[in-house]
Amino acid sequence: MKIIVVGGGGTIGQRLVPALRSHGHDVVVAGRTSGDLHVDLLSHTSIEAMYREAGAVDSVVSVAAHGLLDEFAALTADALHENTRAKFFGQADLVLTGQHHCADGASFTLTSGIFADQAWPHATGGGVISGALHSFTLSAAIELPRGMRINVVSPTMVGDSTEAFSPRFPGMRPVPMDELVTHYLDCVEGTDTGRIIRAYG
Repeated sequence: MKIIVVGGGGTIGQRLVPALRSHGHDVVVAGRTSGDLHVDLLSHTSIEAMYREAGAVDSVVSVAAHGLLDEFAALTADALHENTRAKFFGQADLVLTGQHHCADGASFTLTSGIFADQAWPHATGGGVISGALHSFTLSAAIELPRGMRINVVSPTMVGDSTEAFSPRFPGMRPVPMDELVTHYLDCVEGTDTGRIIRAYG
């Protein structure tokens, strides 16, 4: 399959891209400043240009954007809206635009996070974003055309990022990277749609 991995140069992407290639897939890495193609998830025009340049693809995996931490007492509606632009609206646009460019039967795999289901301090934006991605996936799964599929992987703290994130979220259980990569592979190579895969360690 020809697969675009958006954010393929990041923590998850650096492990996922080689795994996909080892399974015989043709992987195109897309990133804001690096990769085979450039894409800015804040820009619909950029997403359109990425799809035009890539041509018809069989799968799109998004492991790119991250929600910012916040302080609820100081959180504003404007700040919350800004936080959702890439992580939610950008990923949703990959699907809304991609449905018109990708091959018949193509799949989309998005990335949300544990805050949709478990509340933690300083993560209101993350909870809103991830919950919205879950609802979007469920709705898109019943309406995508031409046999297309969509799933979302919802990880906890990623094993390879424990050193950086464990001080911010003490007690949060990490998900091993090998396990997480397997979930993405299953989404790409399987037949399921509308699944929320809770990779919570």
